[in-house]
Amino acid sequence: MSELFPRNQIMGFVFSLVLTAVALAVHFLDLSFAAGITVLVITAFSQALLQFIVFMHAGETKDKWYIYGKVYFMIGMALITVFGTLLIFLWDM
Repeated sequence: MSELFPRNQIMGFVFSLVLTAVALAVHFLDLSFAAGITVLVITAFSQALLQFIVFMHAGETKDKWYIYGKVYFMIGMALITVFGTLLIFLWDM
C-alpha cells in the first residue's frame, strides 16, 4: 500500500508551498532591493526545477541524464540572457 501513496508528489507540493511563502515573505519583510531580487531569483529557479523533476517526472526514464543535461543547459542560457541584459542595459557596457 505504501508504494501507491504519492509521497514524492506531496513532498514536492509542500516544498513548492514553502518556496512560495519565502517569495511572499520578501514583500512583507521589506528587504533591500538586491536582497529581495536575490531571494526571488533563487526561489524561482528552485521552484521551476522542482516542478520539472517532481511533477513532470523527468527522473523516471532511462535517459534521465540527457534530460537533466538539457535542464542545466536551459539554466545556463537563462543566466546568460539575464546577466547579458543587465550588462547592456544597467551597467552600460
